[in-house]
Amino acid sequence: MSVLAAAGAGRLCAVRAVFTCLWRGKYFSSGNEPAENNPVTPMLRHLMYKIKSTGPITVAEYMKEVLTNPAKGYYVNRDMLGEKGDFITSPEISQIFGELLGIWLISEWIATGKNAAFQLVELGPGRGTLLGDILRVFSQLASVLKNCDISIHLVEVSQKLSEIQALTVTEEKVLLERNAGSPVYMKGVTKSGIPISWYRDLQDVPKEYSFYLAHEFFDVLPVHKFQKTPHGWREVLIDIDPQVSDKLRFVLAPCATPAEAFIQCDETRDHVEVCPDAGVIIQELSQRISETGGAALIADYGHDGTKTDTFRGFCGHRLHDVLIAPGTADLTADVDFSYLRRMSQGKVASLGPIKQQTFLRNMGIDVRLKVLLDKSDEPSLRQQLLQGYDMLMNPTKMGERFNFFALIPHQRLHGRNHQMNACQSKPSPSPVAGFGELAWR
Repeated sequence: MSVLAAAGAGRLCAVRAVFTCLWRGKYFSSGNEPAENNPVTPMLRHLMYKIKSTGPITVAEYMKEVLTNPAKGYYVNRDMLGEKGDFITSPEISQIFGELLGIWLISEWIATGKNAAFQLVELGPGRGTLLGDILRVFSQLASVLKNCDISIHLVEVSQKLSEIQALTVTEEKVLLERNAGSPVYMKGVTKSGIPISWYRDLQDVPKEYSFYLAHEFFDVLPVHKFQKTPHGWREVLIDIDPQVSDKLRFVLAPCATPAEAFIQCDETRDHVEVCPDAGVIIQELSQRISETGGAALIADYGHDGTKTDTFRGFCGHRLHDVLIAPGTADLTADVDFSYLRRMSQGKVASLGPIKQQTFLRNMGIDVRLKVLLDKSDEPSLRQQLLQGYDMLMNPTKMGERFNFFALIPHQRLHGRNHQMNACQSKPSPSPVAGFGELAWR
């Protein structure tokens, strides 16, 4: 793992503070808070009107309204990340995380034949911190990428976050092009001169050779929840509590609902969550990768078809009842990677999920940490680096709660693309970096 160590002589950017906060990794969905702790928010009024008009709504519809309603949605008009927000993500904790993903992208580009051009497509880019770290690696390894035409494509529904992303990664002297009615609603140039575009939907991104990144993206897509009963599967719905005004509650549907079709016939759990939107996106990614090449790297907390009720809320870095004060807290559910694998429908190969600790270690996080520590003379910066490393790698923190999952063309594993394997110093169970040890020479 000598490439990143050599790149940029281990430049240390401003180290991110490690905040005392709670990452989104524990079950919480009671709906039993006292009425006095349940403020009537504009979103709650909207939902109650909707339920009174049409009846109980699915959890998926509830999540969609609360998170992405154009007027009142949680994600639409606020910055929810960082110390002052409701949760923190790996890129906000340490620059090393994004740098290693930048190395992953370059290693895959090399392993698949150094295509003359590639698109980097990020789904839900947050504040642009991850992209900024990746672009810094691209600049440090400009000699490797000098003959490659790169473009950046961001899929973002939040106007507020897209503005923050632009401030993070674009060149201030080049005015952004804006067209609210166009599929490409904003265009610009990064600080390193790479063209960058913003979209609201993956479908609008050009179908060309691309690498797709989705970090903590799938966990906020709406899920349908089901409970097994003596009468079969029944969907969990959200209704108005008849005992308490201005309060919501969970109820079970009296009969089968259409989303039940997503449950596997041999399902053994007594409670499941399914995410049709995730399936649609995985099918789109799989189709694109099978036709034009590239890869998708997905990083999220989740499971491989084993967990049950994971729906929960976060507000101010604390667990928050999902039915209390809707619109003021983030809502999330663990990603079912076994479902993502099924939805790829065999069009591409899938790798993982593997624990974040394993993936980052395979990518050389220990080597990179040593380089940055050696370049830092300030005790406070060294301490922050070590704290960030601990948060990312500690099994009781993010190390085993978050997982990496990849979609790649079948020929990447079986066929002509064996360049990287041939250079490895010892056999690896997989030729793809991160899922096996990275060993460049």
